[in-house]
Amino acid sequence: MTTTVRVAIADDHALFRQGLKSMLRLQPEITVVAELERADALLSTLERTPCDVLLLDLQMERAAFVDIEDLAQRVAVVVVTATERVEDAVAALRAGARGLVFKRFALETLMTAIHTVMEGHVWLPPEVQNEIASQLREQPAVSLTRREREITRHVSLGLRNAEVAEKLGVSEGTVKTHLNNIFQKLGLRDRVELTLYAVRTGIVRANERAQ
Repeated sequence: MTTTVRVAIADDHALFRQGLKSMLRLQPEITVVAELERADALLSTLERTPCDVLLLDLQMERAAFVDIEDLAQRVAVVVVTATERVEDAVAALRAGARGLVFKRFALETLMTAIHTVMEGHVWLPPEVQNEIASQLREQPAVSLTRREREITRHVSLGLRNAEVAEKLGVSEGTVKTHLNNIFQKLGLRDRVELTLYAVRTGIVRANERAQ
């Protein structure tokens, strides 16, 4: 049985918002539960309305970056934006967004992003991943151990530390220790950069999902 996904749309362009809502309502597994045109109503609306995925425009009456961190504690945030600046994509991911879709992309791309984040993973268009990766500083010529590669792979596929620990049969503390060593060894700052490193080096494929 297909699980219904409850979606909220936040965009201050009424025409786009209405068009997106009309298209999503044609999808049998999607229920649009809310639509908003103002960023300052986001948290209060989500408190009142059960929701699984928020489709959030970055360019509302205020920059949505200030809201993503709080919103991501309540709902899976998929940024839907006209801007294609790589730095905006990275900033949104670091703030807690689980996916990013450009407005010029087709509905199928948006549906793929929704289903991917509902499975607990991050979704980015492959070309965006490649562009972000190409802009990262060159990684030092170091080799990861087998265990470090395993942890890098699982983390890059969106698993939390506890889930990685369960898969590998180790403690969560051991996973945290390995992650700290990996970040230091590679000169990386966070999981976003680690995921991009994993894609660039072939540890995972772009948009690969955890099994």
